[in-house]
Amino acid sequence: MPLLVNGARVDLARPTGDMIRAHPHLEEKAKLLRSQPVQIVEPKGLLYVQQREFAVTTPKDGSVSILGSDDATTCHIVVLRHTGSGATCLTHCDGSDTEAEVSLIMSSVKSFSSSTGCGRLEVHLVGGFNDDRQLSQKLTNQLLRAFDLQSEDIHLVTFCVTELNDREEQDVHFPIIYGIAVNVKTAEIFPATFPEKGPDEDLRSAHVLTGAPLTNIYDTKTEQLRIGPYFWGPFPHVDFWLEQDDAQILQNLSTSPLAEPPHFVSHIRSTLTFLKEHPFPSRSLFPDRRPRIYKKNEEGLWEQVCSDKI
Repeated sequence: MPLLVNGARVDLARPTGDMIRAHPHLEEKAKLLRSQPVQIVEPKGLLYVQQREFAVTTPKDGSVSILGSDDATTCHIVVLRHTGSGATCLTHCDGSDTEAEVSLIMSSVKSFSSSTGCGRLEVHLVGGFNDDRQLSQKLTNQLLRAFDLQSEDIHLVTFCVTELNDREEQDVHFPIIYGIAVNVKTAEIFPATFPEKGPDEDLRSAHVLTGAPLTNIYDTKTEQLRIGPYFWGPFPHVDFWLEQDDAQILQNLSTSPLAEPPHFVSHIRSTLTFLKEHPFPSRSLFPDRRPRIYKKNEEGLWEQVCSDKI
């Protein structure tokens, strides 16, 4: 069965504006989410998900209680949850292979919910804005279609995307919400920002910049964050890009140059520098072909685990 709103199938042949008008409670819920203050989420108990990553866990997790992601401009953050098992997945989609990505997160949540007799699958979509290239609208449509193709009933509960997440200032459009978090134990979703985006922030960003597919970064059963092993070759023209000024990097390496958060350029520079320092990660980062593994310590912070302790 397909994507449902209030028990009725979403008509994807019509524009999303028609869907919003047909289901005014979606707009009301989006307005409520937009009106909430942005919460600063500290690292304790947090699993931060970068672009083209996903993580799934359950309320039984003793290490992670919050999943979150931010810095989404044209990207969308997706939360898929089973109300019976409480299994919750958060991912940060950029439109690279939406249909395959939705299948992947569906499988991940269902694997924790197959023995649960009651409950339903609910999806929450947040992100994007009315950008000039209409990349946000394209991604919104891709996600709706991909969920509608699934064999299970999926209930669209939160729809705060594109036109419902847009603000205008001096004829320039911006997203209202750039990031969200979900409390795995209570199912609360709220606008959020994250001072710490690690561990291995540059390594994970480099993986995305070199064209990685959507990657699962968390082993729920062992409560371990697993990064890699990742492999790439020398990044094309890395010296050229590192020589460019901020305006050039912003204009050429962003899907929405006018709407990026202030740290976008410094983040890209840091990632490019990392790629220059590690042209062959198989030699410098993953010589033993094993992932970098982290567990939460007693303070609730990620700590690297030696592979001989695994």
